[in-house]
Amino acid sequence: MTIEQLIDQLPDYAKDIKLNFSSILSENGADDLSQKQIYQIALAAAYTTKNINLISVLAEKAADYLSPNEMNGMKAAASIMSMNNIYYRFIHLVSDKTYASMPAKLRMNIIANHGINKIDFELACLAVSAINGCGMCMEAHTNTLVKNNVTKQAIQSTIRIAAVLNATAFSTNLG
Repeated sequence: MTIEQLIDQLPDYAKDIKLNFSSILSENGADDLSQKQIYQIALAAAYTTKNINLISVLAEKAADYLSPNEMNGMKAAASIMSMNNIYYRFIHLVSDKTYASMPAKLRMNIIANHGINKIDFELACLAVSAINGCGMCMEAHTNTLVKNNVTKQAIQSTIRIAAVLNATAFSTNLG
């Protein structure tokens, strides 16, 4: 299946999602991101949605832009953030702040040893954190990106990609 076929399969009630999907995967629709970054973010977001069709379509297209190591880095971002987002969302939302002072005791070595460009990994982690709804992680990744001179437009583009792909997965699951 191609991206176009996936978009065509979206139901009529998801017309806005169709229109948005068509724009987010291009540099014109994702300000301040390279085509490579767009597909990295899209692939990490697709993994996070757990939608097999979306993953398959984006992995096939992303292979045109990403090395096998970068593709694996997007799996790593989705994987580690699926753990961290749960843990840190709990820390952030629970009223007893004692938990915030306790050691996490979770291995997170991949965050420092992912083997790809640091900014690209951070953008992917931000997208995954947005889908998973972890405010604490979104804040941490946004701060890291800003400290590394990533523009607010690039950060917004990352979130837009995550939002549209999440809505695409949701809409295709409904049928």
